Amino acid sequence: MSIRNYAVSALALIAVSASMAAARDEIRIVGSSTVFPYTQAVAEQFANNTGAPSPIVESTGTGGGMKIFCGGIGEQHPDLTGASRAMKPSEYELCQTNGVTEITEALIGFDGLSMAISRQNEFAWDLTLSEIYLGLAAQVPVDGKWADNPYKMWNEINPDLPAVEILAYGPPPTSGTRDAWVELAMHAGCEHLEFVRSSGFESDWVKENCSRMRTDGPFVEAGENDNLIVQRLEADANALGIFGYSFLYENLDKLKGVMIEGVEPKMETIADKSYPVSRPLYFYVKNAHRGVIPNLNEFIEEYMSDDALEAGGYLAERGLVALEEKRRMKLQDTVLNATAMTPPE
Repeated sequence: MSIRNYAVSALALIAVSASMAAARDEIRIVGSSTVFPYTQAVAEQFANNTGAPSPIVESTGTGGGMKIFCGGIGEQHPDLTGASRAMKPSEYELCQTNGVTEITEALIGFDGLSMAISRQNEFAWDLTLSEIYLGLAAQVPVDGKWADNPYKMWNEINPDLPAVEILAYGPPPTSGTRDAWVELAMHAGCEHLEFVRSSGFESDWVKENCSRMRTDGPFVEAGENDNLIVQRLEADANALGIFGYSFLYENLDKLKGVMIEGVEPKMETIADKSYPVSRPLYFYVKNAHRGVIPNLNEFIEEYMSDDALEAGGYLAERGLVALEEKRRMKLQDTVLNATAMTPPE
C-alpha cells in the first residue's frame, strides 16, 4: 500500500514551513505508555528498513501527550501522539485553539487492562469486578452507608481470598490506562454492588462517587513506567499490578495474569470481548507536519503496513490484538489519505 497525496491545509503548511529555520531530522512522538512499545517497534522497523534516523518516542502518558501534541504546529512540537483512550473534546478544542486543526485518528488495535502477580505467588487469583472495587476504591459501602474504605486484607472482602494485605501498583491520573481502568473496572465493579443496585443509583452517581482510587496505602501510583511495576511485583510476591496486556505478555516468564470474572487476560479473550476489561488503542497524526517533517510520511506508511497491523504482524507478536481485516483496511485508507477526524463528542 502506497501513501497517496495528502490534503493538508495550505495555511497550516505555510505556518509549519515558516517555523523550520532549524528543522529537525527525527520524527518526534509522545503519548501513552501502553502504546509506546508498539510505536517503538514500528520506529525500529522503519529505521532498519530505510536507514533514516529512528523516531524519538517518549512515554509521557496519554493526557500529557495530548497536551504536548496540541501545543501547536512547527518543528518544536511533536508529530504524533499515542493514546490508550480516544481524544477528549477538551483536548480537541485545545488543539484547535493552538492551530492544530487537521488531525487524523488511528485506532490501531485492542488491549486488555491486566491485573498481574508474581509467578512466585501460588494462589489461583480470580477476582470479580466488585472485589476489585472494594479492594481499591476510596469509598465503599460500610454498614449501609457510603464511607471511607476500611479493608486492609483481601480475605476481609471475600474469605476465599488470601489473608494478605491489599497492595496494588497502578498508573497515575495522567495515564489513559488509569482513565480506562476507572471506567471499565471501577465503575463496573461499583455498579455490581448490592448497595448501589438496591439504591437505584444511575451512571452519573457512579461516575461522581466511584471514580477515586485509594490514597491510604493499598493502591500505589507507580508513574508512567510500567516496567517499574513489573520490577515491584518481582520484589513482592503478594503485590498486584495494573497495566496494559502487552506488559504482561512480555513478562509471562515472571508474572501471571489475574482472572477477572473467571476469564484469563490473553489475546483470544480480549479479541472476543469475553475478557471484561479491554479497550481500543490509538495514535493521532498532525497532518500539517506531513510532507514537511522528513520521513514522516514513510514512517506512517510503515505503521499502517500489513506487516505491522495484521493478526500475524510484528505488533501482534508484542501483544497488540489486531483489528479484523475489513476494519484494518478502512483504517489504512483513512490514515494514508490523511482523513481528518470529526470533533469528538
